[in-house]
Amino acid sequence: MSTVHFVFAVALATVFSVIGSPATAQEGPLKPFKDELFSKQTILEKADNGDYEIVDYQEMRDINGRDREPEMHVRSQYIDTAVRSVQEDQALVFGDRKLNVTRVGQAEGEAFVVIFIHGRGGDRRLGVDDQKFGGNFNRLKNLVVRNGGTYYSVSVPAFDDKGAADVGALIRYAFEQAAGRPVILACASMGGILCQHITRDKETVRYMAGMVLLGGPPDPGLPTTPFVKLGLPIYFAHGSADKVYAAQDQIDIYRKLHLAKYPVRFTLFATGSHGTPIRMVDWRKVLNFVLVAHR
Repeated sequence: MSTVHFVFAVALATVFSVIGSPATAQEGPLKPFKDELFSKQTILEKADNGDYEIVDYQEMRDINGRDREPEMHVRSQYIDTAVRSVQEDQALVFGDRKLNVTRVGQAEGEAFVVIFIHGRGGDRRLGVDDQKFGGNFNRLKNLVVRNGGTYYSVSVPAFDDKGAADVGALIRYAFEQAAGRPVILACASMGGILCQHITRDKETVRYMAGMVLLGGPPDPGLPTTPFVKLGLPIYFAHGSADKVYAAQDQIDIYRKLHLAKYPVRFTLFATGSHGTPIRMVDWRKVLNFVLVAHR
């Protein structure tokens, strides 16, 4: 066992002692936050012992019914903005490069870390927006902070090698700040290109606990990457009607991984579009899966 993976093993034991052991692998260690509003989704179909699921999505209910102003302002019962008291914009310096992030939670010693990478046209503000996306980012922030973790939303300068180097530096920094506890990377849409770069970085993947891909581009080479060779869990979420990146292409990659008995899950939102996973993914289910699967 390498030094990094020994640190991971000790750190994961600490996470479960701090957060609490899961009643089941499905439930996981994270305590609920507004589950009655976000987690009671209708499952239309399940396969692969529950690893693959199709979730009912309806625009009139899940946008118009949730938002007081569709796609702009969520109804107040879906959010708790007190979490802003531990939210801070930072400019982190890695060598000769500067990376702008918003950190939510403590600066060091956290139980786990979640890093969110936006898609084209976004910046760090997207991942901490309390009002848009049906309040789902507000829930993510609250879930992380209330369970002793820290959340970073990043302004990515470019979706290329330089952007990937910045994200890789942040992953290493977050790992060190958290004293080796789990670091989970979540990439939305075009941000998935950076996730693809990271999976091929033999050094960076050693500091990771898992990955979340939300409506991202397919990566046929994923099964052969250093990330997958380490057996790190992956959670896919995609809209069935995504016109930017076809859902079937991601499903094909999931199938290949699942047939190899890899720790992977896939949530498909029936009739959902490109942005649906950001609004609808059940973050407690996702994070619990990664933390349990990586244990």
